[in-house]
Formats: sequence, C-alpha cells, structure tokens
Amino acid sequence: MNRKQIENREDVFLLVNSFYKKKVDEIIGEFFTKTIPENEWDSHIQKLTDFWETNLFFVRKFKGNPIKVHRDVDTNFNQTIQQEYFGIWFQ
Repeated sequence: MNRKQIENREDVFLLVNSFYKKKVDEIIGEFFTKTIPENEWDSHIQKLTDFWETNLFFVRKFKGNPIKVHRDVDTNFNQTIQQEYFGIWFQ
C-alpha cells in the first residue's frame, strides 16, 4: 500500500478530521460527546490541527496545555478513564 506523506496543514487537517469523525464509540464515545458540544467540534478540529501542525512542522500555531486539559477531562469523569481506553482510541 502506498501512503501519502503528511506535507502541510491541509494534510494534517484531513487526517485529524477523518480520525475524529469516528468519535462515536460505545465505550469511549461519551468522553468526546460529553466534553465537546456538537457545535464546538469545528473549532476543536482546528485546535487539534494547530497542535499537530506545531508538532510536525515546528510552526507556532498551537497555544494551550493538552496535559492539563486531558487531566481535567479525567477529573470531570471521576477518574474513570482507563488505560485500555487509549487502545480503543488508537484503533
């Protein structure tokens, strides 16, 4: 299989947007749907694209603290996010 390399922001956006369209999962879906209101997904996808563009291409676009945000999500779910859920997320 010949895969296209990620070369620019548009490629990053396509990957991020495609990945998060699958956010509806019977096990981990509620972490997404209860954290990010449906009407805020477009801006969230842009923020995620900024994050990955910053990390892949060393441009200064992303501003934020993803570790704090994810800890806050876990706190909001009473520390019920388990390590096995990351395997589901990666799939």
